[in-house]
Amino acid sequence: MTAEFAIALPAVVLVLTFCLAVLGGGVAQLRAGDAARAGARAAAIGAEVTEVRAVAGQLAGPGADVQVEWGELVRVTVSIPLPGLGTWGDVSARAQAVAVPEP
Repeated sequence: MTAEFAIALPAVVLVLTFCLAVLGGGVAQLRAGDAARAGARAAAIGAEVTEVRAVAGQLAGPGADVQVEWGELVRVTVSIPLPGLGTWGDVSARAQAVAVPEP
């Protein structure tokens, strides 16, 4: 093993770890967006709050926080914590979807 390899290997591992963390964050962001949209669609067709949370929570996965706000518009917010990035603080993927409820 050469000295150059001994110095380069930790750098390569660090870059690979960072890339995997970013990829995981991107996947979580897509899941949050899909879950928020599905929850907003369910709310728009007249589903109850518990049903909306169940639909969004099922798509978002365990540990996700689903908030539903009713009014003239229905707003569904999904937040998924990213535990792999916890050393940088409280990092989460968050998405919001808005729908007009059917009369």
